[in-house]
Amino acid sequence: MNIEYLGLKEVTGSIVIVQGVKDASYEEMVEITLESGEKRAGRVIEIQDDIAVIQVFEGTTGMSSSNTRTRFLGKALEIGLSKEILGRTMDGLGRPIDGLGDIMANVNWDVNGNPINPISRKYPRNYIQTGISAIDGLTTLIRGQKLPVFSGNGLPHDQLAVQIVKQAQLSADEHKDFVIVFAAMGVKNDVADFFKRSFQESGVLQKVVMFLNLANDPVVERIVTPRCALTAAEYLAFEHNMHVLVILTDMTSYCEALREISSSKGEIPSRKGFPGYMYSDLASLYERAGMLKDREGSITQIPILTMPNDDITHPIPDLTGYITEGQIVLDRGLHQKGVYPPIIVLPSLSRLMKDGIGQGFTRDDHPQIANQLFASYAHVQEVKALASVIGEDELSDMDALYMSFGKNFEERFVAQSKDENRIMDGTLDIGWDLLGILPRDELDRIGEEVLDKYYKPKA
Repeated sequence: MNIEYLGLKEVTGSIVIVQGVKDASYEEMVEITLESGEKRAGRVIEIQDDIAVIQVFEGTTGMSSSNTRTRFLGKALEIGLSKEILGRTMDGLGRPIDGLGDIMANVNWDVNGNPINPISRKYPRNYIQTGISAIDGLTTLIRGQKLPVFSGNGLPHDQLAVQIVKQAQLSADEHKDFVIVFAAMGVKNDVADFFKRSFQESGVLQKVVMFLNLANDPVVERIVTPRCALTAAEYLAFEHNMHVLVILTDMTSYCEALREISSSKGEIPSRKGFPGYMYSDLASLYERAGMLKDREGSITQIPILTMPNDDITHPIPDLTGYITEGQIVLDRGLHQKGVYPPIIVLPSLSRLMKDGIGQGFTRDDHPQIANQLFASYAHVQEVKALASVIGEDELSDMDALYMSFGKNFEERFVAQSKDENRIMDGTLDIGWDLLGILPRDELDRIGEEVLDKYYKPKA
């Protein structure tokens, strides 16, 4: 029998404090009844002796410190799951908001979940094709990987997320279930409408589970949204053997919500006011991606975050980079040139790429051509620096070829339209066409056999 407590010791922001509590648990769900009879949900975020600190999801407006009743439910926040969640749109707490009625749940799972035990993990192999050359060719997304996108305010990361949702697929010879879990945190109404409309018009909504937390929704809900999304992904991947791609946007909104709640609890802040436990908190989300040895399914993550002031050393991208296996970086300079997607390839990398490309996965020449494109484009930056000093007219013939290669690389390989879906072979063929601008003896990252097979110099 659950005990109901009358009155509150303190009300601060979205937090209430109840005294005299017995046998409460961390992250236990709470039902709060106001004097008017209105019921609100909350969860325990801290326990000290007989004092429980509770986050209230709907806010504390109108709460009376004397007549509010609090009942502890004896369980953590759970989400109802079944295969019916595919094609559905839910709020940040997993409640349907698409007008199609309640979900007939087969199971109820605790949203907090657990990071995957390293002993149980299967090493990620094979790739997910996004149809975007800069990702597929040079920072290949490997199934079971966590590969974040580092963006900035005003850059087209929302359009990139939509394009990935519409185009992502397993390799063509695999006929396995592939679905997408999409979670948006702290987005404005027009952005949420853009996501919903884009998925509906493209016809991919039936393979997508959407969780939407709007900017005017409670901050506390923002903390729960990615956990609900990952719990849904775990259910589909490990109970129904599906391959799941999870896209989380925007992790900066999540971290700022974490900072706001930490501040309201009176915790000592760390760098830039964020809580000292933000690293472990982010790890508890990111480490829920992967593959299990005894299951067929997989969870692949693409967290998207906007770097404040485009600062890649800011605590959010900094900590994310420590936990994840690479990054895709969007560049404001490329965006201002009109390049879409503005992916700057030199600071971008995929640490697991080498284990999921090449013979048996993509194509035998993929590892070598990727290395050569990186090396050649890096040399382009050196030539640009030289040209800024002596002028382009004074460059040698070879340096002029590299300038031509760099211009074509950005315009033909990196740039593509928002609805252009390139197959892997097409991406690699564009790479060879670009390398044809350079003399054969400049391609020192590629073996002679591969050059004989694929290299065609420009006339």
